[in-house]
Amino acid sequence: MIKYLFQSFSPRRLSILNRYYKITQFYSFLKNTAYKGGTVTAIFVLLLIGLEIFLLDFNVLLNNLVTTYSPKIIYSVFFVSETFLGLLPPEMFIAWASKLETPWIAVFVLATLSYIGGVLAYFLGTRLFLIPYFKTHIEIKIQKHITNLRKWGGVFVFLGAVSPIPHSIVSLASGLIKYNFKSYLLWSLFRYLRFIIYALIIFGIF
Repeated sequence: MIKYLFQSFSPRRLSILNRYYKITQFYSFLKNTAYKGGTVTAIFVLLLIGLEIFLLDFNVLLNNLVTTYSPKIIYSVFFVSETFLGLLPPEMFIAWASKLETPWIAVFVLATLSYIGGVLAYFLGTRLFLIPYFKTHIEIKIQKHITNLRKWGGVFVFLGAVSPIPHSIVSLASGLIKYNFKSYLLWSLFRYLRFIIYALIIFGIF
């Protein structure tokens, strides 16, 4: 095992990977993704602060959500969103979690639901071939993600887990091209890291 790891990270192998990433423009993509991620995060934080100051009392709004809807309902809505195309931003639910008695446990539950939702999206992708029309339609819609996944494999799954790239769409694409399931599961674990980082930021605001 140690010998295998040494060979995997040998200078020659790293040099080949570096050259491949340059040829496939991975570094440019990574730079753009990091820039977009930082911009989205900054806009989200500034928007929250601006709305809090001038229009809404988010603390009251979030407290109303906590008292009006049971956690089961909120978790269910979030799970559906994380399974089908990530329609709702996770940041909304992390903000909701900040008002619970055990916010970090809630964040862990949210991250786990997001992870499981991604796994279900993966399996949905593997079954799309049963309905040729939907398979073709979705392939066209997410062609860019499929192309990047085929070029960069697990690294792209990692980016889908931690960046604004929709995790559920990357998961769907992974299933669609039958990307190695064990590798997908391992790279997707970084989804937990994203929730921790965003929770640290959002909990500091609320």
